[in-house]
Amino acid sequence: MLTDAQCRNAVCPPERKQARFSDAGGLYLQVSPAGSRRWFWKYRIAGVEKQLALGSYPEVSLTAARKARDVAKLEKSGGRDPVQARKLAKLKATAVASDTFKPTALEWFAKHEARWSSHYAIREKRNLEKDLFPYFATRRVSEIEPIELLAALRRVEERGAIDVAHRVLMTARAVWRYSVATARAPRDITADLKGALTPHQKKHFAAITDPVKLGQLVRVIRAYQGGPIVRAALQLAPMLFQRPNELRGAAWSEIDLDAALWTVPAARMKRRKAGKENGDPHLVPLPTQAVEILRKLHPLTRHGVMVFPGERSHERPISDNTLRAALITLGYGPTVQTVHGFRATARTLLAETLDVDPLLIEAQLAHAVKDANGRAYNRTQYLKQRAAMMQQWADYLDKLAAGAEIVQLKAA
Repeated sequence: MLTDAQCRNAVCPPERKQARFSDAGGLYLQVSPAGSRRWFWKYRIAGVEKQLALGSYPEVSLTAARKARDVAKLEKSGGRDPVQARKLAKLKATAVASDTFKPTALEWFAKHEARWSSHYAIREKRNLEKDLFPYFATRRVSEIEPIELLAALRRVEERGAIDVAHRVLMTARAVWRYSVATARAPRDITADLKGALTPHQKKHFAAITDPVKLGQLVRVIRAYQGGPIVRAALQLAPMLFQRPNELRGAAWSEIDLDAALWTVPAARMKRRKAGKENGDPHLVPLPTQAVEILRKLHPLTRHGVMVFPGERSHERPISDNTLRAALITLGYGPTVQTVHGFRATARTLLAETLDVDPLLIEAQLAHAVKDANGRAYNRTQYLKQRAAMMQQWADYLDKLAAGAEIVQLKAA
């Protein structure tokens, strides 16, 4: 075994790269020709020899080196590789700038914001700032208990916002998983809250699917006595069955009346950020009835950008509440028929009454569907067939409005 004096006087001959002076239990002092002295512990894992650096002499004394060797031995006997354990400790030390909730959550948010749509990013930020930061901002993530997170979510439920509470839990789950991945927390505590929140029931947008009642609604819409801009938008809503935001945000530059085609830019579609930036536009063939409505509206709003401009600015469209309020005025509240519900109305009647191929309907709804081979359906294909479908649908609405003979829904 080495003595302290031997350690102080140990030298390496100049013709050698290094010299080793063994102590006991695999501990040795490695000396370089330049005079540096470093402690190493030699051990084996699965028959492979490894060395664990224990520091430099004399900063680490002989006694301290032996203690470090003994600690490493215990670690090895417990089934852990001391070298790997040290690398892991260094990774944890460098990876965690702060282990409190707010910096961790903001770091997670910054990592993902670029791939989110602006709407989704705003919602995630609101979940953090309104319902999580007030209670956990300065707390260490690893010290927050499931019951505390549940209490915060229950406060959201007490506002009557059941759906929001579930979305906040999803945000919290993402933050905790990031915390686990970056060594800020030992586990994802949100898994303990499964089934703890009030179940939320998915609500479908109210939609009339009875042909007789739909005919009555179309007649009421056509008799609307409000302004021409809202009347035109109301008439086009069931005819084109696009999302309300896409309809009200239509610009004249998107519409080719001569070609009877409305090209909705990808940026205005309900898609992920990558789809908005790099996806194809959505094509909406315009039936002759829609072209006629738009030609009548064109002289009134062509001086501006928007097809359906708001009253305060011709550069901004009518609000999302405008058509909703118009339907309510006509006696069709949100439990009977919504603007978004016209999509379900068209989907149901086109498939079950007019026997239209569901693939064409889904494509016209701008839904991403797959064919039998699992490939994403190309929304821009079958334009000729979709144009025929849109004309068939517009003609069908005319028949319903006129009270013509109606083909009843097929039995389920």
